[in-house]
Amino acid sequence: MNVPPELETLRDWLRFAVSRFAHAGLSFGHGFATASDEALYLLLHTLHLPLDHAEPFLDAKLTHAERSELAALLTRRIEERVPAAYLTREAWLGDFRFHVDERVLIPRSFIAELLPDGLAPHIGDAASVKSALDLCTGSGCLAVLLAHAFEAADIDAADISSDALAVAQRNVSDYGLAGRINLIRSDLFDNLPGKSYDLIISNPPYVTTMAMDELPHEYRHEPALALAGGDDGMDAVRTILREAPRFLQPGGLLVVEVGHNREAAESAFPRMPFLWLSTASSADSVFLLKRDDIIAGR
Repeated sequence: MNVPPELETLRDWLRFAVSRFAHAGLSFGHGFATASDEALYLLLHTLHLPLDHAEPFLDAKLTHAERSELAALLTRRIEERVPAAYLTREAWLGDFRFHVDERVLIPRSFIAELLPDGLAPHIGDAASVKSALDLCTGSGCLAVLLAHAFEAADIDAADISSDALAVAQRNVSDYGLAGRINLIRSDLFDNLPGKSYDLIISNPPYVTTMAMDELPHEYRHEPALALAGGDDGMDAVRTILREAPRFLQPGGLLVVEVGHNREAAESAFPRMPFLWLSTASSADSVFLLKRDDIIAGR
């Protein structure tokens, strides 16, 4: 990518990056909704500047080495369509930072918005949750949030991908939670014999076959195994709803994210009394079910 020599300050580079992102028609959605937000993040991260305090540095001039590093980074983002999180090897959920790379889905979850409040009011006392499962844990991000929300709980975090579990192990260790989070290689519930939980959460693959064919280039860098949910996006959800009662304690709760697939979920399970949970950014992307309701609704 040709970089004009007139770019001297961080403000110059920010304007240039936003313009180039727009011209290239990049897609966003891996933590940043706009070109300006993502460009600012990439610049600040690369220059080792505080992510929440850009203003004092905007008119600072960049060194030749810094200019070269930024040019290389922006070239990869634009020409290879590599998502920002894979370029920086980090992603954020609220105040929590996680290591990510191409072995895992970039963390983004509506469930993550519900966990800081301990799933209130559906769970009245966080201390009552003694055991929890994060099914399809990927990078382990939701398992880490579970451990912080429910401090009395032992957490199992399961995923079919050994590569993903290696990333999860790093994040679990980074937060000092190796003693509370048990990582398990399992195809959904297959390798969890005899287990029983007060709470199961899952952000499973739920992208429909048609949507998989239409994914922007950025999303094609992510493992398809973590995205593809079958023709209607419900393949994993069907298994989860069939098997979950065997792994829930009496009175236990199941929380599952299905993205934009509410209609598909209700069509596939017309008798299931889904309770759709509202978050700051969605009203119908996550459902909650009690164990007895799952049994009655099948």
